Amino acid sequence: PARGHCASGNKARSGVAMARGPKRHLKRLNAPKHWMLDKLGGIWAPRPSTGPHKLRECLPLIILLRNRLKYALTGKEVKYILMQRLVKVDGKPRTDSKYPAGFMDVVSMEKTNEYFRLLYDVRGRFALHRISAEESKYKLGRVKKLEMGASGVPFIVTHDGRTVRYPDPLVKVNDSVKIDLESGKMTDFIKFESGNLAMISGGKNTGRVGVIVSREKHQGSFDIVHLKDSAGHTFATRLTNVFVIGQGNRPLVSLPRRKGIKMSILEERAMNPPKM
Repeated sequence: PARGHCASGNKARSGVAMARGPKRHLKRLNAPKHWMLDKLGGIWAPRPSTGPHKLRECLPLIILLRNRLKYALTGKEVKYILMQRLVKVDGKPRTDSKYPAGFMDVVSMEKTNEYFRLLYDVRGRFALHRISAEESKYKLGRVKKLEMGASGVPFIVTHDGRTVRYPDPLVKVNDSVKIDLESGKMTDFIKFESGNLAMISGGKNTGRVGVIVSREKHQGSFDIVHLKDSAGHTFATRLTNVFVIGQGNRPLVSLPRRKGIKMSILEERAMNPPKM
């Protein structure tokens, strides 16, 4: 027999079970910390379905409705809500309780006239930021790749897996595009360049908002971007974590409570003095 067959056969005989197919479970302790699930609330956590956002960078609808918005007490109640097609993500009703909603997604509930955009707070957790019905009609997408398709059709792919054909010829990778949710078409774009406003979507500085100051290029390694927030603090992160959200210092989307400004522990304490 071929060597490969023999090796796998030996493994099977020695009692090491080889995994077949996709993983379907997620242990509570292995779930992303920003979901803020309590440690003793059971063994399991909802494993997000495959979808537009990564497992560790999303918020399943069950956690959104039950743990954040408190619309349901149990997973069964979440299912009752979703099966009535009351919850829409980016304008489409979603009935899967483990559907992965992620950064910049718009969650709308027309029955209660509530609209939320998923953004990060300065601690790196998802903030359900309440928005107006007008703002819920669009979202921003970071351009991950720009390629030429069949028959010479140029297209871009955004951070949430959308494909937009025939984009504006000025759009390049790392720019952000404004997408109309009803049609899926691109209506505007923001270039990735110094002086524009950006939000950090990964790493230690997740959730911080600042103006892009400069970009260091490192051949064969990660490009580093330096930013400065409105309080004057400077910070740096990898290029892949920078999501442009506005031209100059005007954001295209409204920002959560702290406006992306991270305070030091002393500044936070001065704002909220401890109760004696």
